[in-house]
Amino acid sequence: MTRAEQGNETAVVEFIILGLQSIPEVECMLFVIFLVTYITTLSGNLLITVLVVTDHRLHSPMFFFLGNLSFLETCYTSTILPRMLASFLKKKYVISLNGCFLQYFFFTGLAGAECCLLTTMSYDRYIAICKPLHYTTIMNGRCCLQLAGVSWVNGLLASAIVTSLMPQLTFCGPNEIDHFFCDFAPVVKLSCSDTHWIELVTFILASLLTLPPFLLTLISYVCISYTVLRIPSSTGRHKAFSTCSSHLTVVTLFYGTLTVVYLLPKPNTLGDLHKVFSVCYTVLTPLVDPLIYSLRNNNIKKALR
Repeated sequence: MTRAEQGNETAVVEFIILGLQSIPEVECMLFVIFLVTYITTLSGNLLITVLVVTDHRLHSPMFFFLGNLSFLETCYTSTILPRMLASFLKKKYVISLNGCFLQYFFFTGLAGAECCLLTTMSYDRYIAICKPLHYTTIMNGRCCLQLAGVSWVNGLLASAIVTSLMPQLTFCGPNEIDHFFCDFAPVVKLSCSDTHWIELVTFILASLLTLPPFLLTLISYVCISYTVLRIPSSTGRHKAFSTCSSHLTVVTLFYGTLTVVYLLPKPNTLGDLHKVFSVCYTVLTPLVDPLIYSLRNNNIKKALR
């Protein structure tokens, strides 16, 4: 372990990411699974991004936001999985403090941007179903660019604020992160300085990035459900609901795993189980999202053909 002298304290300048080493008997199998998962996730999300850009049938607000989501999840999964795969190969993965903070910045920023982007997509579906006559007027190209831009900026800005505060913490040992990436809780847990202020700032920003978007998404779908139920024909109701069923599935999966990972109690006896839930949130969600959209959307199927 590399250390640097800082006053009378010995400051840690690098971390060891333990990953899933507590179950070494299945490391080889996990490496293969995560490698296949990463390749599949990249292929699926990049394919949807390319289709949205190149196929004229997909040049609409709904698919514009879908292309943004797919590109976001390509970046998101690339922040986590390559380092996780490297930890399996090296058995012990060492990362510098700055490298750890940089990984946290991209991971948190992209997760926050996804919260906002999913809300934007629900607003798009709300306008399309509840106010169809005004859809083209409201969801014009300028509005779509502004909504997507605000989603990206909100997530990255909030992450930048927290990340800029983390170097002010002092780390004087131990230096082992009991996780497979540099998440906030396991990193701050290793600090030997006062962390209440940064925890408070993080809690406030995380609440602003998750609760209002979730409530707005919930309100959008309440309005959508009310409008759909008022459609007289069952065929019309099915057609209207099918346009947002994929997005609703993705929102449920995203916020469901987010709740399990960050809101439910985490007893010490369930440490490994918590890491498994984190895998679902950081790895499986970006994997299944393109499958959900491609299997449930006829326009995506036609573009793929």
